[in-house]
Amino acid sequence: MGFVASLKDKYYTLSIVGMAKNAGKTTALNYILEEAFDEGLVVGVTSTGRDGETTDVVTSTEKPKVYLFTDTIVTVPVKLYELAETGLEILKRTDYRTPMGNILICRVAESGYVQIAGPGSVVEHKKLCEDMRGYGCDMIFIDGAIDRKSIAAPETSDAIILATGATISRSMKIVVEDTVHIVSLYQTPKLEEGPARSAFSEETKDVYRILTMDDENRVTDLGVRTALGAGKALDTAITDRTRFVYIPGALTESILDNINPKKLQGITIVLPDPTRVFVGAVKWQQLKKRGLNVKVMQNIQVAAVTVNPYAPQGYNFDHEQLRNAMQTALEDVNVPVFDVRAGGLE
Repeated sequence: MGFVASLKDKYYTLSIVGMAKNAGKTTALNYILEEAFDEGLVVGVTSTGRDGETTDVVTSTEKPKVYLFTDTIVTVPVKLYELAETGLEILKRTDYRTPMGNILICRVAESGYVQIAGPGSVVEHKKLCEDMRGYGCDMIFIDGAIDRKSIAAPETSDAIILATGATISRSMKIVVEDTVHIVSLYQTPKLEEGPARSAFSEETKDVYRILTMDDENRVTDLGVRTALGAGKALDTAITDRTRFVYIPGALTESILDNINPKKLQGITIVLPDPTRVFVGAVKWQQLKKRGLNVKVMQNIQVAAVTVNPYAPQGYNFDHEQLRNAMQTALEDVNVPVFDVRAGGLE
């Protein structure tokens, strides 16, 4: 059984997320689509932005095109429909809008290159995937836009495939450390059932409210409506009786630096999901060792990590060394690693 087929029974929607630009995300997508076709799977393909163009619209550099096989279900905006290098059968004209026109759900009539795109809204993307499911997809792959790790949010897909590689740093050690950091963040433990989870579950994502809960389950709204100054406000608000702090937005180094380290040791910080953490790998490990305890309402399943040993800056790593180093570093969390340039799993 191939790698993609092994995921079929575990996940239906998979987001391919890049650690950075040129991490090999599109190459990973093409590799996965080819293997899925070989396994006889009908797949759906959509994107959080635009992908498949020959030149990066931001950097003006060449990039790999997306090759789709016959019977693939794909989402294409009206303005990109005529640019497809193969025939597309329009199955549905949707009301999901993009700068390039409304989204069309199409079936690939004959294998070829296609520029794909989808709505930027997480809510609309979820609905779009439900629409695509009705056309017989065995699995759906969501191509994340430029460095959009936020598309990994659990509302979007069942799991992610994380693309990483040499473009992150000239140091293989840093590439591995940064990747392991992201994987570890995504697998942050969920907040257990109880009064705190019940209270924080009622919070709407459209309202920024930092809350605290004490040892008698009393919830207090700090009245802070932006992240600016949140650290100092929390330092003042946290007492010996505080047990939980709910932060709906970004958890940054600035916020944590403004809270007395001793106060951090006695509380649990709760976030909606792990994509809200914006703290570097080294700093995060230091804080964890000092007693920082963070939990999330919903974490993210990492189905696999892909590695790209080549960097557009002109340097590269030995592909076996990079894959082996990454697999060893991720051994404890049981996440498979494959090299899309050298031929897959170890």
